[in-house]
Amino acid sequence: MKILDCTLRDGGYYTNWDFNRKLVDTYIKACNDLPIDYIEVGYRSIPLEGYLGEYFYLPVYVMERLKTQTNKKLVIILNEKDIRPEHVPVLLAPCIGLIEMVRIAIDPNKFGRALKLAEAVKKMGFEVGFNVMYMSKWKQQKDFLKLLPEVKGIADYFYMVDSYGGVYPNDVKETIQLVKNYVDDVPLGFHGHNNMELALINTLTAIEEGCEIVDATITGMGRGAGNLKTELLFTALNAQEKLEVDFSPLSKVVDGFSELQKSYEWGTNLPYMVSGAYSLPQKDVMDWVGKRYYSFNSIIRALQNKANGVFDNIKYASFKANHEKKAILIGGGQSVADHSEAIHKFLESNSDIIVVHSSAKNALSIKSSNCRQIFCLVGNEGHRMEDVFGENIPLNAICVLPPFPRKMGTYVPEKLTSNTFELENNSLLQPYSDSHTGIALNLILSIGIEELYIVGYDGYKDTMSTKEQELFYENSFLFNVLSKQIKMKFYSLTETKYDIKTNSIFSIISK
Repeated sequence: MKILDCTLRDGGYYTNWDFNRKLVDTYIKACNDLPIDYIEVGYRSIPLEGYLGEYFYLPVYVMERLKTQTNKKLVIILNEKDIRPEHVPVLLAPCIGLIEMVRIAIDPNKFGRALKLAEAVKKMGFEVGFNVMYMSKWKQQKDFLKLLPEVKGIADYFYMVDSYGGVYPNDVKETIQLVKNYVDDVPLGFHGHNNMELALINTLTAIEEGCEIVDATITGMGRGAGNLKTELLFTALNAQEKLEVDFSPLSKVVDGFSELQKSYEWGTNLPYMVSGAYSLPQKDVMDWVGKRYYSFNSIIRALQNKANGVFDNIKYASFKANHEKKAILIGGGQSVADHSEAIHKFLESNSDIIVVHSSAKNALSIKSSNCRQIFCLVGNEGHRMEDVFGENIPLNAICVLPPFPRKMGTYVPEKLTSNTFELENNSLLQPYSDSHTGIALNLILSIGIEELYIVGYDGYKDTMSTKEQELFYENSFLFNVLSKQIKMKFYSLTETKYDIKTNSIFSIISK
């Protein structure tokens, strides 16, 4: 039985395939001292749109450096959906002598096409691994199963990939037998995801049933809920006296990736558990969990809708408003609470202004205003309104949702359902039109506002978390679109790190 560690490849879904050089050096050194047979170091790919990092493209100099650092067998992976046989010579010729095995990530619906790609790889002299995804659905895929005998002579390893992280040990046994019914002389492998925290028992089951190679990653780092932890697999096998392990190098590398985990927060949670149980794609959950404005309840409702083949089933009347000249956008920054008295003075002298809350966080600071107030409900904001106001939720508040149909289940406080509306269109500010700020700005544009005041968009300190960086980028993008493509005067009345023209609120109320 062999072990393949694919931390740099699978973990790249969190870091965009960029890793600190010192951490990689520590990782490779640890692998050298551990009973790991193969190290999968990343993807090799043709140029794709958008930024993808060093370990997605694996320049030759990176592979050469890694080769000098280890005596383990190095592995790369090709994503079949992007790669065709004609790409193989250019992509793989530089890898000869550096890489031992090329794995291919395969959608079973494209298995016939993947066979041709695998043949081209095999002709170049590499070991070939078939990483066939979505094993929980193989029983229904008759066309795929009929093609299985053709892997003979091409595949050095045929991997069953639990893409959704939702199979059980008995499913592993049944799938192994299913594959053996079609091809019984190709070594099998198993790659488990950990949505249901079954990656360890499923992997141990795969080993007991005769799988000759299994995957794991340091700290379980990997797409979505992540994978089987390498350190956990070693601990279990060592306790069963099936594997000798020196835990000293393992401890050092785990410490390094544990620090990284604090920033990216991979690992299972309730939404990932639901996606695993219902065999739903990890990508959607990974995107939604990364958005601070989506609650677990909203995500789970969206997953259940997806499992049942339906959209959010609550439709509200379209939001319609008379043309208004002025609005103030209230963000979630500390400056709203710090300058609440000044904001009240400003609103007293501008009683015709529309107050738009992109977040309910600072709603109490504006509670006593007589101005018309609108709350943008995205994801968890309805619950936040209830937390902020308690039993004193303002019954005259207007709530506005993204247009129907919505992927995410959006909670509306029961007392406000009669005052809840949805936008007819929010396509002006793609791709962030469903964010807090995106919904608020689309609402403001639909009213025809000519002059917009902004408070509470403070920005962040020089050191930002990953989620703060994402939110800062989203808001910066939206304000940039607003300034360049839409004719509207807008400026911040409070200090901001965004690239927005600023007029101090104190200069206005002191007149």
